[in-house]
Amino acid sequence: MLVSTRGRYAIRVMIDLAEHMNGKYIPMKEIADRQDVSLKYMTKIMQALTKSGMLDGQHGKGGGYKLNRDPEEYRVGDILRLTEGTLAPVACIDETDCKCDRSFECRTRPMWNELDKLISEYLDGITIADLMEGNTADNYII
Repeated sequence: MLVSTRGRYAIRVMIDLAEHMNGKYIPMKEIADRQDVSLKYMTKIMQALTKSGMLDGQHGKGGGYKLNRDPEEYRVGDILRLTEGTLAPVACIDETDCKCDRSFECRTRPMWNELDKLISEYLDGITIADLMEGNTADNYII
């Protein structure tokens, strides 16, 4: 699995919003400037996060974006599934995308299933709050 810039930026945006929570909407330009992300690219990320219900957005004067839950309630795995579509390490693990005729007799599929499970458990065990606190991978036990 290779996480795209969209996925990495979405996590950075969520951390930024959490660190600047004050009950008010934060203008997208402020977030984009702090994260050094173009407004055009930031717009796509914010639309996806808002449409999914992870963020609240408001247009016009005083508008912007804000978290609608506590940082502890946002799992990194959920953010990456939204931006990446899947966390599966190979296509045959994602049943909707599997085009392999051998997938049900494949001797390597159990290995890929286990890796998929480990990835999901690991990323679902990390929250935006954890990343705000600077927790490292050494702090996470699966």
